[in-house]
Amino acid sequence: MTAELDAKQAQELEEKLDSEIRFRPLTPAAGWFVAGALLALSLFHYYTAGFGLLPETTHRGIHLAFVIGLIFLVFPGGRPKRAADAPSLLRPLGIGLHDWLMAIAAVVSALYVPWIFEDLAFRVGNPLLADWLMGSLAILVLIEATRRSIGWPLPIIASLSILYALYGASLPGILAHPGNSWKAVVNHLYLTSQGVYGIALGVVATYVFHYVLFGVLATRIGLGRLFIDLATALAGRFSGGPAKVSIFASGLFGMISGSSIANTVTVGSLTIPMMIRIGYPRHFAGAVEATAATGGQITPPIMGAAAFLMVEYLGLPYQTIILAAIVPAAMHFFGVFCQVHFEAKKRGMSGVPADELPRARAVIARDWPTAIPLAALLIVLFSGFTPYLAAFWGITACIVVGLTGRRGPIALAFLAGLAGLIALGLLTQWSGLLALFGFGAAASAVCVLRDAEGKARAIDILDGFVTGAKYAIGVGAAAASVGVIVGVVTLTGVGFKLSTIVTGFAGDLAALAAAFTPASLYDARALTLFFTLVMTAFVCLLLGAGVPTTACYIIMVTIAQPALGKLGVEPIVSHFFVFYYGLLADITPPVALAAYAGASMAGADPFRTGNTAFRLGSAKALVPFVFVASPAMLLVTKDFTWAAFIETTAGCVVGIVMLAAALTGFGRAPIVGLERVALALASVLVILPNRTATLIGLVVAAPIVLRQALARRG
Repeated sequence: MTAELDAKQAQELEEKLDSEIRFRPLTPAAGWFVAGALLALSLFHYYTAGFGLLPETTHRGIHLAFVIGLIFLVFPGGRPKRAADAPSLLRPLGIGLHDWLMAIAAVVSALYVPWIFEDLAFRVGNPLLADWLMGSLAILVLIEATRRSIGWPLPIIASLSILYALYGASLPGILAHPGNSWKAVVNHLYLTSQGVYGIALGVVATYVFHYVLFGVLATRIGLGRLFIDLATALAGRFSGGPAKVSIFASGLFGMISGSSIANTVTVGSLTIPMMIRIGYPRHFAGAVEATAATGGQITPPIMGAAAFLMVEYLGLPYQTIILAAIVPAAMHFFGVFCQVHFEAKKRGMSGVPADELPRARAVIARDWPTAIPLAALLIVLFSGFTPYLAAFWGITACIVVGLTGRRGPIALAFLAGLAGLIALGLLTQWSGLLALFGFGAAASAVCVLRDAEGKARAIDILDGFVTGAKYAIGVGAAAASVGVIVGVVTLTGVGFKLSTIVTGFAGDLAALAAAFTPASLYDARALTLFFTLVMTAFVCLLLGAGVPTTACYIIMVTIAQPALGKLGVEPIVSHFFVFYYGLLADITPPVALAAYAGASMAGADPFRTGNTAFRLGSAKALVPFVFVASPAMLLVTKDFTWAAFIETTAGCVVGIVMLAAALTGFGRAPIVGLERVALALASVLVILPNRTATLIGLVVAAPIVLRQALARRG
């Protein structure tokens, strides 16, 4: 596969690998019905983000009703067919009658809690027959909807959690609990805010949906093309240029996509064929794109759904989460860049010929208005407003830029008006909101009516609203199912029990390690923390191989947070640790979906591509241990000092360069045998935020680095 993939091929590949967008074919009538419901869902969230959220339970209930109901119409119960089924008495609009019945059951059971909300306080703990019957129905349809939209692993974990809540009394040892009746389980999971209607669903309904929609609309108006073409223009001419384009483009595009597979497919359709053409092995080309693409969910400002969950769990402003993410994300991309650069030098590669590259000035002149929505979002966000209000104005800017045909003066006028309202303190006033909204609507209407292509642009924006909702419903189902798991943890107290088991086992391993550690260097707490982190990372990789990143993050925070908290790890640090390792599963065999997407596009062996991707992502695997040991890297921790930040980050940068050379086997000249092993070990010591270890690492590496510095390539 050496030619660029067209949009249809890329979409087919994305649907094949990403269960969250594996939709069923629909008849025209069913398509219009589903599109109308998806559009209504998007407009509901768009309106409430700008003009005021509904009461918490009502807002979450409406979101859940739309999401679960639509899943039964959009996702098939089994494998998707190539063509839609013909309508019949048992298949209204071509969709099976059982799917319609489950969709109706989902809507009714989801809206039941908001409907009885005024009396809910009197029913929690003593539900009526109708309450727990509706709750039973809601849990059953939720688990089935989750299975359809994201696959088997998460529904299995949720089902096992419920079985544990029911029958945990029969388990031996510390995991035993008094047991619960089905009625008590349903009461906790359905009628309280600790289960289905908990934080996870609230975050998706309040933040995540809006940013998925923003990403889709921003891509539709051409922001993704701006990022990719600009990265190509700036990096394509250097040695191994297409691989470096892949890194920069994936980082930029990932800011608005927040999906590893979507990032791999979209950017890889351009960069993977270019990498193969200049001489990179196919598996390496696929691995580079996959590894760079996984950085999208850790790249500010949008990152992934887990970032918004941190806001709720930690009670911190989203701006703080963004600041904390900057340096670790940079380390990830820097690590991939170094290995790509050394690989290109090792193979004697050149860049892409200048006549085949776009001109940066021409790219900016053509597409700069598409960056206005991102600028609008960031201005509102960093002015101290809520993330959903920032998303509202970002989406509004996408609509204005899209409908006006990317006319620069109108886009700038909109951005200036937004900045003016913020400066005057009028952004949240009805007068200011309606004035700017009215300006955008009027300008858009004029351009749509006067321009021959205006109607096509309007249809494309509407289709973006439909597609954005379609891409977000799987995340909504996953969040609600994770609420079931979290509810069981809070009902049974198993989270603290598991943390006790983990820290106890880590303490035993630390005591065992003491036998091989000099007394002067032995630190029981540090060794216990290290083994706890290793076990947490391993479980994150296992969970991340089967469930979405968001679900993995919530489960691990629920289980690992108490264990790491006992050992003195600051909450924001432990949250980032499990977030990073959950993401690493996308490039960790045997289930490495982003790597498999890259392999499919490159025509390479998936397992070999996955192994290479994991090697390229080695910095992403080491950096979480660094910021646990030295939280200053995250910039926003309690005991932050610039001295600690500079020392930690500088050691990381130097160590990552050394590790990249060791893994590639090349710097300025080949590195082979014991030199390579010694340099790899030295790099880890340099990366560690410990002065003694860093100095030892530098001493070990010095002869190898000196030989490389004096080397001349033959």
